Amino acid sequence: MSAHTPKALYRDEGIVLRTQKLGEADRIITVLTRRHGKVRAVAKGVRRTKSKFGARLEPFTHVDVQFYTGRNLDIVSQVESIRAYGQEIVADYPAYTAGTAVLETADRLTAEEKEPSLRLFLLVVGALRALGERAHPAPLVLDAFLLRAMSVAGWEPALADCARCGEAGPHRHFSVPAGGTVCPACRPTGSAMPSPVTIELLDALLTGDWSRAEASQGTNRREGSGLVAALLQWHLERGLRSLPLVDRTESAPRREMSLLHEA
Repeated sequence: MSAHTPKALYRDEGIVLRTQKLGEADRIITVLTRRHGKVRAVAKGVRRTKSKFGARLEPFTHVDVQFYTGRNLDIVSQVESIRAYGQEIVADYPAYTAGTAVLETADRLTAEEKEPSLRLFLLVVGALRALGERAHPAPLVLDAFLLRAMSVAGWEPALADCARCGEAGPHRHFSVPAGGTVCPACRPTGSAMPSPVTIELLDALLTGDWSRAEASQGTNRREGSGLVAALLQWHLERGLRSLPLVDRTESAPRREMSLLHEA
């Protein structure tokens, strides 16, 4: 590219997933965008108190952002806030811990930068909106997001038919390595035997049947969360840092949390 060739500009909307300090005044912003997938870009001067758009580039913020194409990292040139979910989510500790897990999952599932994933972007926006508006219990919102995000990634768990041979279910055993419920003939050693009600809960979360999901009991919710976390960890090959910190109580004291996810 000639030194006189103008830099390519592009604009998109996205969700800020995380930030990292760069130098004395800059940050690297990781954004999951609607059309360009995950973008890592430098936001210059945003850590200065006079920064025009530093507050708009915090995790949980839905933004309209313009980038310059850079040699290694792109550069943020303009940003407008569409909706800042942070204040709503941070005011409720279970929502905050669930939201943090949503953002980390989205970051991990988009290993290739600039690979469009509209379905994942829409899932993230929907999860943050539900957490901010307290539409459903935060732990259920998180597990629904994780199940659907795995489905988008091609890892949808088998919750009725056998994960290995496809024999019609329901089946009593569940194998994380196999990818869900398994029939007696395919059942690996060490398979779990979750409650059938727990499997029904996971199916309700996957399909968006919130009335059925919210009628579930705490025991089944905890068992279901364990299965979802084990499936996700199996596919990612290492766990999420944020998942063990998720507060799965139905209500908790309102605590203000810092939004600065500095690496």
